[in-house]
Amino acid sequence: MSNPTQRLLRAASLAALLVAVPVLSSVAQDAPAPANEAAAPAETAPAVDPATVVATIGDQSITEGDLAFAAEDMAQDLAQMPPEERRAFLVRILIDMKVMSQAARDAGMDQTPLFAQRREYLEERALRRAYFAEAIAGAVTEEAVRAKYDEFVSTFVPADEVRASHILVETEEEANALKAELDGGADFATLARDNSIDPGAANGGDLGFFGKGMMVAPFEEAVFALAEPGDVSAPVQSQFGWHIIRLEEKRQSAPPTFEQVAAQIQNQLLMETFTQKVEELMGGVTVDIVDPELKAKFDAQEAAEAAAAGAAAPEGAAPADATTEAAPQ
Repeated sequence: MSNPTQRLLRAASLAALLVAVPVLSSVAQDAPAPANEAAAPAETAPAVDPATVVATIGDQSITEGDLAFAAEDMAQDLAQMPPEERRAFLVRILIDMKVMSQAARDAGMDQTPLFAQRREYLEERALRRAYFAEAIAGAVTEEAVRAKYDEFVSTFVPADEVRASHILVETEEEANALKAELDGGADFATLARDNSIDPGAANGGDLGFFGKGMMVAPFEEAVFALAEPGDVSAPVQSQFGWHIIRLEEKRQSAPPTFEQVAAQIQNQLLMETFTQKVEELMGGVTVDIVDPELKAKFDAQEAAEAAAAGAAAPEGAAPADATTEAAPQ
């Protein structure tokens, strides 16, 4: 099995490992946790001894460490529950687990070859998680994330941005009539609210800030041709209809703040570190897929991975800006 296929499979498995990785503590208040991640404890919460007993079932104990392991396994379920209910839910799950596992031992189920195979799998899964947490996630420090952010900022090139409002109507006749009203002193926002068919009509047609390449070509050409805030364009046709555009503000774009992109950069570094580390571990390892049909599917995944890699954005590309506006319509 070649490296591209291995990278595809490892990328799929990385999602499960990322569940246990918290967002950097310094930005936790600004960056929302992933949907499949249980809420992290407050940064100021005291350290918890994993050996602390929280419940007993006969001669068996449930500890804080058991709760932590269960929370990791059940992160998706916990994300759907109110935080104040999670610990009690986990205790209930662990009580059931202890009782049923003891019943399985009493029945000799832990002595079967299938159970031995399952136990080996679960042990290797746990060791993989431990290795990921210490050797991979542990290497992606806040300092590393900040260094990557500083590198991005140092290469950031400001671009022209404008804030504009528009009125969108279906016909040129309507647009000309509205332009005449504007030339006569009518209020732009009022006309937009009363006449525009654009979803943004309710806020006076305000489109917010945007840069070049973010709007349809006729609209972009017209709005960037306006010289001063307050200037209004002649009617402009696009595939959405006829626009009348008013320039509100001009500015130079600025890089996103560290808090806005820290979680994204952290995940990028985790992926890079993960891929690099596993490729090092795979060095000299021979993998043979015996089943021809399964090998054919792996080869197809390899081709898909190679195509995706060819279309990927270049390294160091600017983080996505959540404020990007859609084309006016």
